[in-house]
Amino acid sequence: MQLVSKKGVLAAAVESETGVTLIATEPEDMWHANNLIAVGDMVKAPANRKVIQTSATGTTISERVQTMLTIKVTSTFFDPAASALHVSGTVAVENQYVNLGQYHTLDLELNRAFTIYKSFGWDSVALQTLQEALDDDKPDATVAIVMHEGLANICLITDFQTLIKHRVESAIPKKRSSAKDTAGGMTTFYEKTLSTLLRSGINFDTPRPLLLASPGFVAQDFRAYMQAEATRRADKQLQRIARDAVLVHSSTGYVHSLNEILKSPEVQATMRDKRFINESVLMDKFYAMLRSDDGRAWYGVKPVEKAIAEGAVGRGGGVLMINNGFFRSLDIPTRKRFVALVDKVKEDGGEAKVLSSDHESGQRLDALGGIAAILTYPLFDLDEDEDDEGGAGAGEGAEGDESTTII
Repeated sequence: MQLVSKKGVLAAAVESETGVTLIATEPEDMWHANNLIAVGDMVKAPANRKVIQTSATGTTISERVQTMLTIKVTSTFFDPAASALHVSGTVAVENQYVNLGQYHTLDLELNRAFTIYKSFGWDSVALQTLQEALDDDKPDATVAIVMHEGLANICLITDFQTLIKHRVESAIPKKRSSAKDTAGGMTTFYEKTLSTLLRSGINFDTPRPLLLASPGFVAQDFRAYMQAEATRRADKQLQRIARDAVLVHSSTGYVHSLNEILKSPEVQATMRDKRFINESVLMDKFYAMLRSDDGRAWYGVKPVEKAIAEGAVGRGGGVLMINNGFFRSLDIPTRKRFVALVDKVKEDGGEAKVLSSDHESGQRLDALGGIAAILTYPLFDLDEDEDDEGGAGAGEGAEGDESTTII
C-alpha cells in the first residue's frame, strides 16, 4: 500500500477532515482498505456510471462515462478470492452526471488511487491500522497444505487473514481394493496436489515457510513425492521447497485443524516472530488463566471497562484483546468508547491487541463477546450487576468453538 496524499500520516491524525489517498499495489492491500473504511466515512475514487442524456430532439442516449465520485459509505463487501473491494453508499459531492443522494457502488482496484475521509477523524486505532497497511516490511505469507487421503486444502496465512487458495479432491480406492490400486490413487492425488500448488500463483522464488499437515503419514509421503519429482525434473526450486517444508501432525485434513497446527512446537519454532502465532499463544494463555479462576482473566465489555478504569490492565503484563469489529461501528460514540479503552491501556503501560475475526485467535475472542483482558493483579466481582452486554466474567465460561472460519 502506498500513501499518495501530500499530508503525512501524523497530519491525518490531527486534522479530522484530512483525506488520506492510497494506492493498493497488491491483493492484500484490499484487506487493509476494508479494515480502514467504516460506515459513515467518505470515499473518493474513479467510477464508471451509466447516464442517460436527452438530445434537443427529445431522443435519449444511454452511455457509460468515467467520472470521479465521492460517496458516504453505507456498506462494504470484500471478496478475498478475487481481492476485490466494493464500497457502496450515497453520492456526497454532485457533478454533471450524478446528483446528491444517488446510490452508487465503487469498485476499488489495484494501482488506482482512492481517498478516505474519516467521519470521526483519524483516531489512534484507525491510525495504527493505516500504519500497518503502509508497512513495507511485512513478512511473507505462510503457505499451509492441510490434507488427508483424497483431500488437500492449500491455504495462505498472512498477518491479517487466512485464505483458502485451492481445495484439491481426488477419489482414492477403498481398502477392499488392491494395494496397487490404492497406491496408484494416492500417487494421482499427490500429483494433482503438487500441480495445483505450483499453478496457484504463490511465489516461491524467495524462501518462505511451507507447512504440510495431516493425520498419519499423508503429509510425509507427499513431501517424499515432492522430493522425487524435484529430482526427476531437476528442479532446484522444488527441491528447496520440499527440503524446507515443515511436517506437522493434525487430526484432520480440514481447515479447522489450522488452530492446532499453529500451536504445534514445530510451527512455533519456525515462525516464532509471526503475529498470528503470538496471538494464538496469547489466547491460550488467557484461557489457561480463565480456567485457574485467579481473578486476572476477564472478558465482556463491562468487566473489562471496570478493570481498565482501575488501572489493572497496565504495566507489568496487562493485555487488552479486542476484536476489530468494535472499530467499524456506525455509532461514533460507541467507536470512541472502545478507542478510549485502547488509549487508556497504552497510557498505563499495558498492551492493546486488536485481533482480526478472520484468524482463529480472533474467532476464539468472538466467542467471549469480542473483548477480554489479562490483568496485572487480581480483581474480583467485576461482573456484579452486569447486564447481557458483552458476556460474563472470569471463571464462568468454557472455551468456545475453535474452528477457523476461512474467507
